[in-house]
Amino acid sequence: MNQPGEETSVGAPDSSEKEPQSFVLGLWGVRYQVQDVSRSVAFYTQQLGFKLDQKNLPAFAQVSIGNFKLILSGPGASGSRPMPDGRKQEPGGWNRVILQVADLPARTEALKKAGLHFRNQMEVGPGGKQIQLEDPDGNPIELFEPAR
Repeated sequence: MNQPGEETSVGAPDSSEKEPQSFVLGLWGVRYQVQDVSRSVAFYTQQLGFKLDQKNLPAFAQVSIGNFKLILSGPGASGSRPMPDGRKQEPGGWNRVILQVADLPARTEALKKAGLHFRNQMEVGPGGKQIQLEDPDGNPIELFEPAR
């Protein structure tokens, strides 16, 4: 019991509680489902400047930029197989990778001139500017310029 004048931290871990040991060693990358691995490799390397790390066509490729790895799984890849309940892994959705860029308005215009498809117009908020680009399979990529 607390003595008068003593403060108690609500929600603070008890010294007898142990932090759980994480089995996660670190972030490996992000996997995107794609219909045509070669087409996706060309998009990420030629349009966005990723580096090709490895490929095993037509099933799989890995591209990277800096420390970020993007795994591209085609229809025949082990990372694309249906779930036990029959659900299929498909491209698209709303979860997305976020790539930091400089001068988002100029970058957006250049990519539009190259014929790339955007889901929306550039949005501006307190954290910065962002726009959603789609890869050839409809997987979203957020281009983001932090506020200064």
